Amino acid sequence: MKSLSFKYYFTAVLFALLIISCSDNIRSSIPDYPVYLDLNLTTTYPTFKNNINESLIFTKPIFVTDRIGFGGILVYVGFDGQYYAFDMACPYEANSNIRVYPNGNGQAVCQKCGSVFDIGYGVGNPSSGPAHEVLKRYKATLSGDILYITRN
Repeated sequence: MKSLSFKYYFTAVLFALLIISCSDNIRSSIPDYPVYLDLNLTTTYPTFKNNINESLIFTKPIFVTDRIGFGGILVYVGFDGQYYAFDMACPYEANSNIRVYPNGNGQAVCQKCGSVFDIGYGVGNPSSGPAHEVLKRYKATLSGDILYITRN
């Protein structure tokens, strides 16, 4: 009977540790700035809709309601057809004027340090160069034909 209660206790502790370890406590070198874009994929960006491996770059607001984060926003259609959005500031450089740009191969490359980030499936992991931190990712939500980009 004692081994049975120990088993339940051990399982409960292990489960609690797993839940705690899954929390998103990643601190980014890119500061939190306001992020808000609404992109009409029918009228304004019709060639972007469902076009795998395509990207849009926003380094300046177009409308007064637009908020483009710290270094601008890179919106990308991943290899899986999903929409992803990243801050364009390189996390290694942590400067709003030093940006990453897509290279057409599912990657974004920093123009200064040469770090390469995998964006093809929306992760933003560094794959080469001095950067060890992922690109700061923003939430991309498609509602009808409007793609909303917001901060998580």
